[in-house]
Amino acid sequence: MTTTERTDLPTAEELRRRVRQALTAVGATPALAEPSAPGPGLHASTPISGDVLFTLPEDSLEHVDAVITDAAQAFSSWRTTPAPVRGALVARLGELLVEHKADLATLVTVEAGKITSEALGEVQEMIDICQFAVGLSRQLYGRTIASERPGHRLMETWHPLGVVGVITAFNFPVAVWAWNTAVALVCGDTVVWKPSELTPLTAIACQALIERAAADVGAPKSVARLILGGRELGERLVDDSRVALLSATGRCGWANRSGRG
Repeated sequence: MTTTERTDLPTAEELRRRVRQALTAVGATPALAEPSAPGPGLHASTPISGDVLFTLPEDSLEHVDAVITDAAQAFSSWRTTPAPVRGALVARLGELLVEHKADLATLVTVEAGKITSEALGEVQEMIDICQFAVGLSRQLYGRTIASERPGHRLMETWHPLGVVGVITAFNFPVAVWAWNTAVALVCGDTVVWKPSELTPLTAIACQALIERAAADVGAPKSVARLILGGRELGERLVDDSRVALLSATGRCGWANRSGRG
């Protein structure tokens, strides 16, 4: 049996260039340190070559508390914003995803190792859910029910829940966030997202796009927030009583841990 070394794979420096180019295109300006930078932090690596591409700052538990506070404060006004107006934010996000589909797919390929067609397909899922959620923003109506009292009718009304925590895994680094976030925002909830520590770059790009969308339509910036770090940050998100609903994707052990009351 003979083995041959692949010579057609991009170098680590080429992958770094692609990452910087994609992040710049979407409007993200993270602090990207060299992989050899001293001190703690997140290591943004690529399964394509196994190289660590960058080191990024990791958020503290105190920062997580502050982010949840911001999201809870934003909820107080977002919940009373008319649903079609909330839908405008998601519509704008969908437009930006169409505009930057290739940029985001590049980051998915570099960080998650997906082939280009799979990466583009994942971003398309984000676009699709945005379109669905925008339609939903004009269909959040309840039932009208007859009453035994003359001249009266009963009306069913749906109320927003509050802060929605979203914890995602590395294998679908952007689509799962979009599935949860697009619907949550339309329903009047705010979102705090902790992505896998293996895919911080794609998360930073998504956050840049949702912040751009919020600025474009005049929505509060804190309706969607991002925290970067490991397990401890996820556990803090799970345990915080201000988080009304949690969507968590991960291993069975993590599911058992996050499901305990």
